[in-house]
Amino acid sequence: MTLPSVLITGASTGIGATYADRFARRGHDLVLVARDRKRMEALAERLRQETGVTIDILQADLTQADDLAVVEARLRDDAHIGILINNAGTALGGGFLQQSTDDVTRLVALNTTAPLRLASAVAPRFAAAGEGAIINIGSVVGLAPEFAMTVYGATKAFVLFLSQGLDLELGPQGVYVQAVLPAATRTEIWERAGADVNAMSGVMEVGELVDAALVGFDRREAVTIPPLPDVEQWNSYQAARQAILPNTSQEHAATRYRTGV
Repeated sequence: MTLPSVLITGASTGIGATYADRFARRGHDLVLVARDRKRMEALAERLRQETGVTIDILQADLTQADDLAVVEARLRDDAHIGILINNAGTALGGGFLQQSTDDVTRLVALNTTAPLRLASAVAPRFAAAGEGAIINIGSVVGLAPEFAMTVYGATKAFVLFLSQGLDLELGPQGVYVQAVLPAATRTEIWERAGADVNAMSGVMEVGELVDAALVGFDRREAVTIPPLPDVEQWNSYQAARQAILPNTSQEHAATRYRTGV
């Protein structure tokens, strides 16, 4: 049986390049998407020699509408692509008051609009075929406003919600959707945000992160959190969230919000 091709965004380095390595070694052809063509060409040449898979390169800045449209078209039209990895993302240094509106807008475009549009481009084809997978790279920061990465965390909360919603909608149609939530991982995102990753503790190596995420992928987990030791903490979090839902459909405001009570 022919294995599906894998399209990976942010594929020139870090998590995306490591996913490319791992899926190539599993025998999957690849479509690499990133801004840095030179790095992608070097990665593609190495993986072609080591694994023999076919690798295409799409140079694209996913914050630009025209570039994003090219990748969307490839996902819609290329029936060989059966796995989409929405990995491209960025972060910003400083707090909300220090971040420029233009920088924040680009961050939101890359971290939320791009994965949304790419998933939207490919999901109808996957659903019609009754198979396919979408892997969305989120972050534990999306669970924790306490980490003081307000806009970045908000984008990653969006990625988690989107993934969980798509899992509920598309899962019955044979489409697997996985949200991967790393914590601090040794990639270039820290340098771009003005942080020294070597001065941080608890930083996971990127190979270990991706290998763990692929264990979750093979198990068909909806949410994979590689650094979390006790899965029951996540299960309890989910159970507490779900227990709230029946109590939110009320005809009247809760007693504590009624005036004169």
